Amino acid sequence: MTITDLIPGLKGSGSRRAADKLAELRYENRKLLTRQMAADDYFALLMQDRDEVYTAWTWAEQARQEAETAAACMQSERDEWRDEALRLRARFGAQLAAEANANRVDVPPMVRDTSAIEDQATGPIDVTTLWEARDAGLLGPVTDPGRVHAAH
Repeated sequence: MTITDLIPGLKGSGSRRAADKLAELRYENRKLLTRQMAADDYFALLMQDRDEVYTAWTWAEQARQEAETAAACMQSERDEWRDEALRLRARFGAQLAAEANANRVDVPPMVRDTSAIEDQATGPIDVTTLWEARDAGLLGPVTDPGRVHAAH
């Protein structure tokens, strides 16, 4: 006895027999189950990706908080160093200026030996524009390179 014998509606006398319908339904069932398994696999991959994204986001958030903490510590340390430098400048600034003035070099360029790099001449530099130098009569033909002013 088969299933087609037990179910009277499956017995047929046409071109489509009940066994063919049953085979077709089984094929559709397998196809739907295969699709459902594929969808379940894809959904599992999506869940895994979501978990990885959440893990990465948590790590990035922790790294950001650590960077902010480090930046705040560095900023407070910088402020402490700045305050200390300002205190030292206020305390010793006058002394440093006095020492610099006491040890200044006032030797004229023609007397001073400036061949060593650490002992170069420190005279003032004239920064007038060419038009101002022309109007002041400082420009002229170079006949004597040692001469500063042009003849009038």
